[in-house]
Amino acid sequence: MLLAPPAPAEFIYVTALFAWVLFVSHYVCKKIYNTLLRRGYEHNVVVYYNRKIIHILAGGLVSVLVPFLFKSFILIAILVAVLAVGNYLPHRSGKIWYWYQVKENMYEVHFILMWGLMMGLGFFLGNLTIGVLPILFMSIGDGITGIVRNMIYQRRTKSWWGNLAMALFCIPAGFLSLGVSGAVAGAAASIIEKLEFRWVDDNITVPLVSFITLLALPISGVPVLL
Repeated sequence: MLLAPPAPAEFIYVTALFAWVLFVSHYVCKKIYNTLLRRGYEHNVVVYYNRKIIHILAGGLVSVLVPFLFKSFILIAILVAVLAVGNYLPHRSGKIWYWYQVKENMYEVHFILMWGLMMGLGFFLGNLTIGVLPILFMSIGDGITGIVRNMIYQRRTKSWWGNLAMALFCIPAGFLSLGVSGAVAGAAASIIEKLEFRWVDDNITVPLVSFITLLALPISGVPVLL
C-alpha cells in the first residue's frame, strides 16, 4: 500500500538497499573509473559506462527486489528523496562526482525521480509489476543500449544498434511480465529511447511512454498476463 506503515524489517531492507546503491556508485564505479583510465580509456567513455552500470546494478536490481521486500512505499520514497538530493547537490556546488556525473546535465537526478514516480504509481495502483516494468526498461534496457553504443562508438550517441539491443531485452521481459501489453510497451520504450528532445531526456520518456502504454493497451482490449 502507498501509505501503509512500514514493517520493522523494512527499515533494515531500505538501509541495506541504500548501502548497496552507495557501494555501486561510490566504490565499484570509482574502481572501474580508475582501472579503465589506466588502460587508456577516455574520461567521457568511462563515465558513460559507469552511468549505465549504475542504471543496471542500482536502479534495475533494487526495483526487482522492492516487491519482495516492501509492503509500504514510505521508506522507498524517503530513499528516493535522499538519493535525488544527494545527486543534485554536487551539481549545485560545482563539485561533481567526476567518475559518473557530468557538468552538462543532471540526468541521473531525472533517473532517480522517475524511478520513484513509477514505483509510487505501482504501489498506488496496487500492481507493482506495472511500476517495476517501466523502471526495468529505463534501467536495464537503456543500460544495455548505452553499453553497446559505448563499445561501438566510444562516445555518447544515439544509434539503432543500441536500440536493437534494448529491444532484445525489453520485449521478452515485457512479455514475461505482462503478456502482449508488456511486449508492446517494451517495443515502445526501445523506440522512444532513440528520439531526442531538447528539454526531456530518455530517463523521462522511456518509463513514461511505457507506463502509459501499459495502462492504455488493456483498455483497448489487448490481453495482459498477470
